[in-house]
Amino acid sequence: MIYFKNIRWKNFLSTGNNFTDIQLDRQKSTLIVGENGSGKSTILDALCFALFGKPFRVISKSQLVNTVNNTDCVVEIEFRVGTKEWKIVRGIKPNKFEIYCDDVMINQEANSRDYQKYLEQQVLKLNYRSFTQVVILGNASFTPFMQLKAIHRREIVEEILDIKIFSLMNLILKTKLKDLTDEVKDLDYQFNMAVEKIALQENFINDIKEDKDEIVKDKEKTLSENEDILSERKDENDILEKQIEDLKSKIKDEAIYDEKLKKLRDIKSTLTEKHKQLTKELVFFAENQNCPTCLQDIQSDHKDEMVKERQTKVTEIAEGSKKLKVELDEVKKQVKEIDNAMQVIRGAEASRAGLLSSIVELEKYNAKLKADIQKFKDGKVSEKDELNLRKMKDECKGVEATRLKVKEEMTYVNTAREILNDTGIKTKIIKQYLPIMNQLINKYLMSMDFYVNFHLDENFTETIKSRFRDTFNYASFSEGEKMRIDLAILFTWRAVAKMKNSTNTNLLILDEIFDSSLDGTGTEEFLRILNTLEGENTFVISHKGDQLADKFRNSIRFEKVQNFSRIM
Repeated sequence: MIYFKNIRWKNFLSTGNNFTDIQLDRQKSTLIVGENGSGKSTILDALCFALFGKPFRVISKSQLVNTVNNTDCVVEIEFRVGTKEWKIVRGIKPNKFEIYCDDVMINQEANSRDYQKYLEQQVLKLNYRSFTQVVILGNASFTPFMQLKAIHRREIVEEILDIKIFSLMNLILKTKLKDLTDEVKDLDYQFNMAVEKIALQENFINDIKEDKDEIVKDKEKTLSENEDILSERKDENDILEKQIEDLKSKIKDEAIYDEKLKKLRDIKSTLTEKHKQLTKELVFFAENQNCPTCLQDIQSDHKDEMVKERQTKVTEIAEGSKKLKVELDEVKKQVKEIDNAMQVIRGAEASRAGLLSSIVELEKYNAKLKADIQKFKDGKVSEKDELNLRKMKDECKGVEATRLKVKEEMTYVNTAREILNDTGIKTKIIKQYLPIMNQLINKYLMSMDFYVNFHLDENFTETIKSRFRDTFNYASFSEGEKMRIDLAILFTWRAVAKMKNSTNTNLLILDEIFDSSLDGTGTEEFLRILNTLEGENTFVISHKGDQLADKFRNSIRFEKVQNFSRIM
């Protein structure tokens, strides 16, 4: 469990050079109020920046520094995991990122990315996306669980159920399987060569006992043929080596093309979204004569101007998309050519490895032929030859035993990978918890007077049925109903996290959920749920200070004095 204790910041957003300090574990429930722009939501950005190096809202890091003082932006957070006390200090101008464990700073020799990876994987055991789904429910840049893509939904559930370790284990086994495959290939080659050597040695011993003159003649012929083959293979090796060098020189820009392809695809996605928006706006002007908000008539000349402007942009986007497609096709072509070249390189390197191995063995064989010829000319079988034969047979048995053992291990690894992949044990665990998750979601929905049957399947696709068995999805509901679903899922993830002790934490922050989407009944029911939560330190950010103050054990009021935010 992550037990958050304290957070403080200075020169952060609208806060001046004096620290704003908030004790996170002081009260069970705390109301944060203030006028618009007073800085009451700053705690969200400070929390995410301290832990993950980026704010909660979609703003750049440079915008986090107070524009008046423009220096010494610092956020500090203290928390406990198990018996260890942790402190994170992160700053801008100057840049600062320090991790303390029991008042001792963790070694900073690693780069900032690896340092952050250590914090997320070894200390927090969760990433930004999972943290915001379990700890924060906000209005600004928050993306509710139900609006995430299926793959991101699964990642969050895997974090909560603490089963991402299986993915890491599968990756390790993938590397292990490759090593075992290479080892089997090598052992197969060793075994075949051992069998050939035994046959040659047996034939050699038998031949010595027979007509040695004819044998010497045959072996000299074989030696001559082998020398020709050896020369050919060396020439072939030189050709392959030159081919590999030429291909490698052509793919030196692989990373550049990959990055360019990514950027072009991002641009394409942006253009597509913009085209959809403009089309939607054109449909709106075509179908509406008055404003749906103020109900006033839309002036014809204004309407024509807006339609013309958007049609122009649609045309520009269409032309841009055509140019982008040409460039994208060209880059894809280059990437494909590079991929093809890589495949050819791998094939050529494999062929060359086999060729070099055969050259070495052929040279050894020729050396043995020369020795054999001399032995035949001497005309006798030595005890050494008989001993060598016995050693060869023993070595062959040893290689075969090792080969069988490695193949057996490959079978085990393959079986383990099947168990650990996404359709294996992880899916089985998720299936076991899905009924609990669905039950909890429906329980919380019912507590907020929202009587529907909410169901998530193993692909985390929702099915929502009303009392009359009408089928809906998340997008079908009003903003207030969506908020109830978001809250129910948030409470469910926290309940499951407590069961698993994975992403379990004492901290819960809710940003302006009472100010827009929840009606009076929803507010009362939600507050009732909050009061039932055990071991929680809940912070609610709201404009409705006067209406809600008596419903919370503690309140914090932010105000802005001379352009600086502070706690009253």
